[in-house]
Amino acid sequence: MYKVKFYKGNYIKRQKNANKDKAIAYVEQHFNSSASSQPNYSVVITGSNASTTSKNWGRWYARSISSSFATKVSGDNGILVGGWNGRGDGNLKHTEMPAILLEPLFASNPQQADIIRSEEGQLKLARILVESIERFFPQGGLVAFSVGHKYKKSNPKDRGATLVGGGTEADYAEKVLKKAAVMLEQIDNIPEQRTLRVMQGDKVLFETVIDEDDDLSWDAQRGVLQIP
Repeated sequence: MYKVKFYKGNYIKRQKNANKDKAIAYVEQHFNSSASSQPNYSVVITGSNASTTSKNWGRWYARSISSSFATKVSGDNGILVGGWNGRGDGNLKHTEMPAILLEPLFASNPQQADIIRSEEGQLKLARILVESIERFFPQGGLVAFSVGHKYKKSNPKDRGATLVGGGTEADYAEKVLKKAAVMLEQIDNIPEQRTLRVMQGDKVLFETVIDEDDDLSWDAQRGVLQIP
């Protein structure tokens, strides 16, 4: 089973408190922004001292976002080790567990800002995050959540980037994490096997257990998902 705890305060304090609580994973939610409305990619930041698990987890998440929202991936197959010229590294490098900082969509892209504000978009983002945690931490445990920008003692009014059309990055990041927390804590049994789900929004239409080594393939012409 999973338990979620939200951490507040300056970033180093959040990380040290998560370490003290023996969290199994640490997630900081952000949204990206640019002076241009054109950027359209997902990326995950890992600490400069990131573990292999952190890197693999970040790449899996970035690729899943890319597939679900028709974006590209940036960085090294979806991750930036050490952040943007060091920016973001301090948010993660003090953790003693796998840790990632998420930047799935752009607040400055009008179409993506609409997705971020929508209930459907938030649920989809939350579901991808939950699936990534299930995949990389299947035994369950305490998951640490951090809302990027918000709740810093050093800058209590910080809310990150402004979304095109209204709203702020931090407030919507918090909405996504709260939805993910509910989903995680509703998971009663930790699956011992890989699970395939067919989803419509946040509704599970079909679910079955498949082998860990199965290589799935989608036949778009026939509308068939092949399972060996």
